[in-house]
Amino acid sequence: MYKTKTMFFITMVFGTLLTMCSNSWIGMWMGLEINLMSFIPMIKNKMKMSAEAVMIYFMVQSISSTVLMFSIIMKTIYPSTNMTFTIIMMMSLLTKMGAAPFHMWLPEMMSKMNWNTNILLMTWQKLGPMIMISNIQINNNIMSMMIIMSITMGAIGGLNQTSLKKIMAFSSINHMGWMMSMIKIQNNWMMYLIIYSMMISSTCMMFYKYNMLYIAQINMMNLSYSEKISYMTSMLSLGGLPPFIGFLPKWISIQTLIMNESYFMMIIMMMFSIITLFYYMRTMSMIIMNHSTINKWINVKSSTKIINMTLFINFSLPMVFMLNMI
Repeated sequence: MYKTKTMFFITMVFGTLLTMCSNSWIGMWMGLEINLMSFIPMIKNKMKMSAEAVMIYFMVQSISSTVLMFSIIMKTIYPSTNMTFTIIMMMSLLTKMGAAPFHMWLPEMMSKMNWNTNILLMTWQKLGPMIMISNIQINNNIMSMMIIMSITMGAIGGLNQTSLKKIMAFSSINHMGWMMSMIKIQNNWMMYLIIYSMMISSTCMMFYKYNMLYIAQINMMNLSYSEKISYMTSMLSLGGLPPFIGFLPKWISIQTLIMNESYFMMIIMMMFSIITLFYYMRTMSMIIMNHSTINKWINVKSSTKIINMTLFINFSLPMVFMLNMI
């Protein structure tokens, strides 16, 4: 079983690398298809709902791949209508990533998968479509509209959720908006994706280790002080609060927006970032306050490695500043 999963993981990585290294649209499309066919077997596991997740993913990805192929062919045949098919191509890639307004499949699918597969879906699976979007020359107004929609949907969608998987899905949609804003201006989105991948991986590994699925579970758990601090720093870092590492990419993004004089979009992004911070804080509000209430019958096996790794990632920004000052 593990050998099979390892083989599919290698071909999945190869598919994305093919998309990154290719100098033609068809080559990029082929890379995405290899990635898709390798990722599907990795979704299937012992969970009953994983079969449904496989079907959702296959349907969404195959439809968006067909639309992408159609727009590539039509761009070649009819260069005069280039912008129309560029917009169609952009939409198909946004569907592949799960960005707004084509995002409805992502939270539903993530709730049916385990945490390990969700980490891959939120990090590595974004890389191929993002590379293709960064190579598309599209109208700034259309790009701005897509960014604002992703940030808005990601912020509002997570407000009414109790499932941690769905909260992480809407968080991912919101962060995609920030990444696309960096594509629009300076094309240095890769740094944002790397830092976001580090943060989300450490957080989801913690959820996986402690088997956290809903907000109520976190409140009931008998977590130690170090575990509470580790969890809180992860959430505040995802919200982009200083002095944690999640503040760095948002800071760079805001700085580039100011230099580009995109003040309106910057204000919208910052306002909705506060809303995302609210639902991150909602997941940890009880564990901050209920320090005296400990349920003795719930036994939690502490994982020192994950705690240390999470704290190291989240506090790496002030450590870098301190090293620069020395």
